[in-house]
Amino acid sequence: MSGKAPRGVRLVIALVGRRNAGKSSLINALTGQDIAIVSDMPGTTTDPVAKSYELLPLGPVTFYDTAGLDDQGELGELRVKATRKILYRSDVAVVVLGEDGLTGYEQALIETIRELDIPYIVAWNKADLREPGANPIPADPAAPVLEVSATDGRNVDRLKQAIIDAAPPEYRQERLIVGDLIDEGDCVLCVVPIDLAAPKGRLILPQVQVLREILDCDAMGTIVKEREIQAALDGFNRKPALVVSDSQVIMSVAGDVPDDIPLTTFSTLFARYKGDLNRLVQGAAAIDRLKDGDRVLIGEACSHHDVADDIGRVKIPRWMSQYTGRDLHFEVYSGHDFPEDLEKFSLVVHCGACMLNRTEMLRRMAECARRDVSITNYGVAISKVQGVLDRIIAPFFR
Repeated sequence: MSGKAPRGVRLVIALVGRRNAGKSSLINALTGQDIAIVSDMPGTTTDPVAKSYELLPLGPVTFYDTAGLDDQGELGELRVKATRKILYRSDVAVVVLGEDGLTGYEQALIETIRELDIPYIVAWNKADLREPGANPIPADPAAPVLEVSATDGRNVDRLKQAIIDAAPPEYRQERLIVGDLIDEGDCVLCVVPIDLAAPKGRLILPQVQVLREILDCDAMGTIVKEREIQAALDGFNRKPALVVSDSQVIMSVAGDVPDDIPLTTFSTLFARYKGDLNRLVQGAAAIDRLKDGDRVLIGEACSHHDVADDIGRVKIPRWMSQYTGRDLHFEVYSGHDFPEDLEKFSLVVHCGACMLNRTEMLRRMAECARRDVSITNYGVAISKVQGVLDRIIAPFFR
C-alpha cells in the first residue's frame, strides 16, 4: 500500500548524523527490512537511500538514510551537500548519535534543523554497547532524547512513536484538495486538454488526485477536452458544482463556462494544497512591477524532457512577456534544486509542486520571503496574465 502513494504526499523522515553512528542499522530496525547496507567501515552510505514504509496512523512515509555529515575530502563534501538537500525537504529529522554522544557536528546540525523549523528527535544509538548511565546526554528542551539500539531493538518502537508525535499537524489530519468545495452527489466537470505535453496513455498526477478526491466525496466527475465543454454542460440535468480546468486553456474555458458556475484550475487547487494560496496570489501582483532586464525563475518540481510548447519553459515566458511588454530573462531550475542566489530574481513562478511535499514548498516560499523575492505558481500566474484570476480564486473565498 505504501508504494502506491504519490511521492509528494508522503511524510519525509531523514536520519542524519556522523559516519558510523548506525543510521543504516537504525533505518533497517525502524522498517523491519534490510534496505540499507550496514558496515563498520565509516562512510558506507554514500548517497541518500530512500525507503517507503507504512507508519500508522500517519500512513505512507519515506525514510532517508543519509551520508555522514563528517564525511571528508572533495567527494565527502558532495555527499554532505546531498544530505543537506534531503534535510531541506524533510518533515521530521532523527539526529542519530554514535558511541561518542553529542559532539560539535551534532550541535551544529541541530542548530541548522532549528533554523529550518523542522521537528526532530535525538536518537543515541548503540545503547547495547554502553554501560547503563554512562556518558549521559543533556536533555534537549526542544526534542525528545532516546537511547536506542538498532542491534537489540531497544526503544525502536518508542522512536517510531516519537516520530509520529513530531509529525506536522497536516499529516495527522487529512488535507483536502477539492473536497471542501463540493458536496455528496455534486457534479464536477474537469477540462483536460490533450496536447504535445500530455503524457501518453495517462493523466498527470494533479488530475488523478483531484478525480480520486471527487470520488472519495461521493460526487461525480466528468472529464472532457476543452472543445467539448458545451456538449457536457448541455448533457447535465443540473449545473455542475465546480469546473476545474487545466491552466493552459483557462482563457477559452472561462469564456465557455457561464459566470454563475464556479471555476478554477488544477494548479490553483495545488497552490492551496501544497503551499499558501493567499501568498501565491499576492506574489502574482509582482508581474505588474516587472521591468526590462528583470530575471524570472521558473521552478519545476520534477525533471522532464521539454517539448516544443512546454508550459514552464515556453508558454509562461511567452504569455508573461506579451502581458508585460517587457524584455524579461527566464531561468529554469528543475527537481529538488533551488538556487542559492535567489536575490538576483525579481519573481519566482513555481509549478503546482505535485512531486514535492508541502513542507518543501512552504520552505521554498519562506526562503523567497527571507530574500524579499515574490513567488507565485503556474496556475495563478497564467490566470493573472489571462485576466481571469479573480474568477479562478473566487471558489476559495465564498
